[in-house]
Amino acid sequence: MATAPRPYAGPVLLAEGFRPFFLAAAVWAAVALGLWVALLSGAIVGPRALDPLAWHIHEMLFGFVMAGVAGFILTAIPNWTGRPPLRGTPLAALVVLWLAARLLALTSLVATLPLALVAVVDAGLPLALAAYAARQVMAARNWRNLVMTGPLLVLAIADGLMVAEGAGVTVPQGLGWRLGLAAIIILISAIGGRIIPAFTRNWLMKRGATALPPASPGPVDRLALASLHTGLLAWAFLANGHGPGTALTGGLLLLASAANLARLARWRGWTTLAEPLLSILHLGYLWVVVGAALLGGTLLTSTVPMATAIHALTAGSIGTMMLAVMSRATLGHTGRPLTADRATVSVYLLVNGAALSRIVASLMGGAHLSLLALSALLWVTAFALFAARYLPYWRRPRLERIA
Repeated sequence: MATAPRPYAGPVLLAEGFRPFFLAAAVWAAVALGLWVALLSGAIVGPRALDPLAWHIHEMLFGFVMAGVAGFILTAIPNWTGRPPLRGTPLAALVVLWLAARLLALTSLVATLPLALVAVVDAGLPLALAAYAARQVMAARNWRNLVMTGPLLVLAIADGLMVAEGAGVTVPQGLGWRLGLAAIIILISAIGGRIIPAFTRNWLMKRGATALPPASPGPVDRLALASLHTGLLAWAFLANGHGPGTALTGGLLLLASAANLARLARWRGWTTLAEPLLSILHLGYLWVVVGAALLGGTLLTSTVPMATAIHALTAGSIGTMMLAVMSRATLGHTGRPLTADRATVSVYLLVNGAALSRIVASLMGGAHLSLLALSALLWVTAFALFAARYLPYWRRPRLERIA
């Protein structure tokens, strides 16, 4: 006869995966961008193995975003499988692994330690998450969610490629970060397609609405995902090339943008404006639509700078969706009401202001430096405010609601 798991009696911060990893994501998003500005200004000297731009890209994708992904995956797995969450010492070990990778990337140790050791440490978190997720999902026979291990493995490979390139190994230039970005947007599109229409449908039903998002995916969803995923992966491998393959990829990304816009419209986001905690998810997905269109445009014409498309996907989609998911998951899993207070709304406005400023900066000439500074300030303020506002939730036990 199976015995019930022992009640958890350790630190609250290690009771669930979202607590330490959402804190790490928020703090590092602000700190890493502040360090990036300091590197650009020459106020500090960066690591020998990574130039300032490479370090910035690496720490945004594999530092900030990876922490947020870890928090989400570790919190979602118990919901998918009905099994106990990872907590206590094993969870702390994953946090330490993430911190070790940040230390390696920030110091000159990357250039002095064996490449294999650096790659294992740096890609250790996505590999550990993929292994843990696969084990839990297979134990529960929840085969539908086994597919979620795919993007985690791609992230690990992408991280290793970027480390190898920084160490001087001959790999296709930029393949690591492009593959990492593609994997993250693929995760957003897959997970967004599950949670956004479901949360919207539940919210509207409670208010007596009859026009609802579809309860299950349809042909539009399949076309949107197939075209987006294929287009992003093709871009990751063909971005430095020219010819028919590049033009075909650009056209495929434009198709993906149109299909995902139709997909987003089916979720009826305009009906959720009364609750920013919900409408921000729709806005975050809209950035995927914009980013895919701009990325397609960069491959078809020289009038769209690559930086514009990249920052629509990163500062826009990833920044917005990370804050949207982290705020909602924190409130829901700590027993708080699922509504955005003024501080949370301010965070949403700040991160979207940062994205817009950065995109406009990439389109402008002489005035772009002031816009870059504004974008950095808005980004740092957004994540610092989020960390300050949500830290009490992460540090305190879940509220038990009284019926």
